[in-house]
Amino acid sequence: MLTQGEACWRIETADRAALIVDADNYFRAAATAMAKARDSIMMVGWDFDARIRLTPGHDDMPDETLGDFIYRLVKENPRLDIYLLRWRFGAWKILVRGSTILTLIKWFFHPRIHLRLDGRHPSGSSHHQKIVVIDDSLAFCGGIDMTADRWDTRAHDDDEPRRTRPSGQPYGPWHDATCALHGDVARALGDVVRLRWRHAGGGDLPEVADENDCWPDDLEPQFRDVDIGIARTLPDMPDWQAVHEIEALYIAQIEAAERYIYAESQYFASHAIARAMAERLDEPNGPEIVIVNPRSAEGWLEPIAMDSARARLFEALSQGTGGHRLKIYHPVTAAGAEIYVHAKIFIVDDRIVRIGSSNLNNRSMRLDTECDVVFDGARPANHGYEDQIRAILTDLIGEHLDMRPADVDAALRESGSLIDTIEALRHPVGDGRRTLEPYTIPDLDAVHEFVADNQILDPEGPDQMFETFKRRKLLRGLLGQMRERITHRRSS
Repeated sequence: MLTQGEACWRIETADRAALIVDADNYFRAAATAMAKARDSIMMVGWDFDARIRLTPGHDDMPDETLGDFIYRLVKENPRLDIYLLRWRFGAWKILVRGSTILTLIKWFFHPRIHLRLDGRHPSGSSHHQKIVVIDDSLAFCGGIDMTADRWDTRAHDDDEPRRTRPSGQPYGPWHDATCALHGDVARALGDVVRLRWRHAGGGDLPEVADENDCWPDDLEPQFRDVDIGIARTLPDMPDWQAVHEIEALYIAQIEAAERYIYAESQYFASHAIARAMAERLDEPNGPEIVIVNPRSAEGWLEPIAMDSARARLFEALSQGTGGHRLKIYHPVTAAGAEIYVHAKIFIVDDRIVRIGSSNLNNRSMRLDTECDVVFDGARPANHGYEDQIRAILTDLIGEHLDMRPADVDAALRESGSLIDTIEALRHPVGDGRRTLEPYTIPDLDAVHEFVADNQILDPEGPDQMFETFKRRKLLRGLLGQMRERITHRRSS
């Protein structure tokens, strides 16, 4: 499945690798690792907020803001350079973020803190990668930005006093994920950052010659001496060629599934992925597919576009003979409140684990810049990790169902079905335990249907930003194909 130049960009070794779930664990691990940096820290994000506190409530670590933490690192280490690359859109808001302007002034006048805003992308696109690389030796790659509204613990408590914005205003529970990678794969991710920095007009960033072991002390590796694939999305631009490795990798993973696919994503709106899933659901013995989404997308316009698209896709896929093998669930708190899903995780059988910045929507396939990493157990170096992959799966489901992973694992082994296991173990919403709530198709009014069918906010690529609505159909014949198959089966 992992072929360089097709479903991935490069395949490199990791002497240690681990999935990190939720920002409480990530911010702590990142702060610990960054404190060990010797020469270079490179950070790429959709957004940074210098006002956030990285380790609230951890008495063994300084309670300081991201801005003060970065400034302290360069003051204490005279050979350290820190490079921060942020998407340019909305950057003006930084200037009205209270104390942020003072932090930016301190950063600006420090010769070893380098900040750039990146607006090199097609109209309507965004820079969505979330990468931190330390001394070309350790990298974090996933879906968590170091910004406001991201921090939460895995308990996702309804009453969490530390879950507040820099202004002091509380926000809701948030589920997210990233991963830590040490070794040659970290240097390769450093090349991803250097390419972005160069295209943003920052010139060439130096490589770090000698390896520095800056693995977080409290983070237990789940994989050792394994091959890791790196997949990217780069939109078509005059000075570089479009890259669609992320889309190709999703389709290859769906085609490779034998028993189940488990996905966590902010959205479910990609018609390319829906087509690939439709083919597998059409098979008599095809895999089960479980998708964990938030109840609704964030914002005021995205719910209309993304939620409507999800409804249309789910409706189409559910009409086939294998529609019962597809389920979408929403995680909720003990009191029944929504836990917002921002994680981007894709697990196939006991073989494949993928983590990154890409969502299951059209933008992530063709329009935005994205970066994912993947472990494929089929590669010779990766044999023998089936138990670790299953442990990751049952740990995630256990978090959502407020259960011990061992109990989830026992139920899964007994039933042999991912969907049956979740259905047997999930609790009634609001009964005092976290649980998974089944998705139900909402009634779509004319406006929602129009927005969904015409891919508003979620085009398939730069060219489609300016196409007429009639040519930008979300399903591109998927609904028609499904109806034809259903009609054929009924007539035969």
